[in-house]
Amino acid sequence: MLKVFLVEDESVIREGLRDKIPWEQYGYRFVGEAADGEMALPLIRKARPDLLITDIKMPFMDGLSLSKMVRAEFPRIKIIIISGYDDFEYAREAIQAGVDQYLLKPVTRADLRKVLLELKDKIVQDVQQDAYRIQYQNEMREYEQFSRRQFFEKVLGGGEISVKEIYEEAARLSMELSASSYNLLFLCMQEKAGILAGGRGDRLIRKQEEVLHYFLRHPQYIPFRWNANCYGVLVKADNEQMEELTDKALEHIRQVCGPEEGQMDWYVAAGSPVERLSLLSDCYRKVNHYFAYRFIMPDLHLLTEATLADYLMPREENNIGNVNPSKIAPEIIRDFLSRGNSSEIHDFVESYLQGIREALESRMFRDYVVLNIRFTVMAFMESIGAAQEDYEKEMDNGIRDMHMKPAEVFDYFVDTLRAAICIRDRKSSYQSGRLLRHALEYIDRNYDRESLSLSSVAEETDVSANYLSAVFSQNMQKTFIEYVTEKRMEKAKKLLGATDKSSGEIALEVGYKDSHYFSFVFKKTQGLSPREYRNSKKD
Repeated sequence: MLKVFLVEDESVIREGLRDKIPWEQYGYRFVGEAADGEMALPLIRKARPDLLITDIKMPFMDGLSLSKMVRAEFPRIKIIIISGYDDFEYAREAIQAGVDQYLLKPVTRADLRKVLLELKDKIVQDVQQDAYRIQYQNEMREYEQFSRRQFFEKVLGGGEISVKEIYEEAARLSMELSASSYNLLFLCMQEKAGILAGGRGDRLIRKQEEVLHYFLRHPQYIPFRWNANCYGVLVKADNEQMEELTDKALEHIRQVCGPEEGQMDWYVAAGSPVERLSLLSDCYRKVNHYFAYRFIMPDLHLLTEATLADYLMPREENNIGNVNPSKIAPEIIRDFLSRGNSSEIHDFVESYLQGIREALESRMFRDYVVLNIRFTVMAFMESIGAAQEDYEKEMDNGIRDMHMKPAEVFDYFVDTLRAAICIRDRKSSYQSGRLLRHALEYIDRNYDRESLSLSSVAEETDVSANYLSAVFSQNMQKTFIEYVTEKRMEKAKKLLGATDKSSGEIALEVGYKDSHYFSFVFKKTQGLSPREYRNSKKD
């Protein structure tokens, strides 16, 4: 039931309204009363009524003053002013104060009943509209993440986008970027091998949400999805606050993800602050370089200039005995081939060779490194079902001679990884294509079912919802919910134009149990209500 609060200085009228109006019969519960506005305000703050009924003339604080304060503090509360003065000026002031109804004394039960029922319907409609808006926003949040990703790909890639265009596009995405300092974080979270099959990534999704909700609550952080398991965070602040905000973000991620270390792989890299949006591409190059060290140092989860200091500094010793074998183990290359992407190859190779650059002057050691790279890549090719001929064809210069100069090792390593990842991605693309076709066929058969969701399609295609979301948006250039909504709206328009079925019947046929929500989505996406659309087709 809706809550009603009464303010009236004349006790006879106040008690009469309180005791003689069948509030519950009209859908209300009487939750409080006061003799003037000053006494009423703290009680209203505590009771939080849906409807306020107040006299206009009272001592200490009159009804108009109370209405203005309540409207400013609680804009959702409906207000009825009761007045003994049939005066235009009072009515005008009441309208300015945001009052919903203006009743003249003596107030009859019939008049009050009519107004109470009208306002009840209006309150219920407002609540429903808020609920629909929240539901729609939740459904479209995936689209917002996809749009942000495209935006940051352009900005961080250092392409042809001016600062003016950056601000204009950010405004369209409701992002405020103005600041005197910027930094980037990159976060990777994924289930350990063998864990996903048991819980379908539910634990991972919960942890991702816990991490991201922190950033969404604080305007200094702008989170965005980078790929299926990787998120970026733009940190924006004053120069003197940047270090503190970056440290807080890293600590939050560590607290959330750290206890899950046995179940989940997670890494976060932080770049170095820049003072211009146009320099974000420089910040990105640095944080991407740090991020590549997750393959070299799998036990180090926080990847920053400070934590990587010993590895970023050039080493002077050239004694092979000083090389740490664990830092050039085949597993590191194999892990990168499995989880890395083509944009990370250069930084990965730089990180891998950083600690052995001087030792590469030794021909014997150099030959060992080249063989290690070659055999590891060939073993990986075999593991994904790729023929050696495919790999040789992908290598621009064919399989090079094992004996090469120190300066040639870097380029060879890059070319080798690029060829292998190109073959891997082609195979993955083929598999993603099969996955996507399966998903689209299932959606096309079931989009008119209310139970259809990203999770149900993921279960049908035997992948995680997170992975399906990434594959879908990347290949379709629209999100899952956008695609399903478009399918539903197209069918709804056909039914509206070709049949006399009601909106409620059509809603059920296109997958909406709630006909009001169907009407809300239809108007939001088509610009017309279902009735307006049907009438336009008759003209």
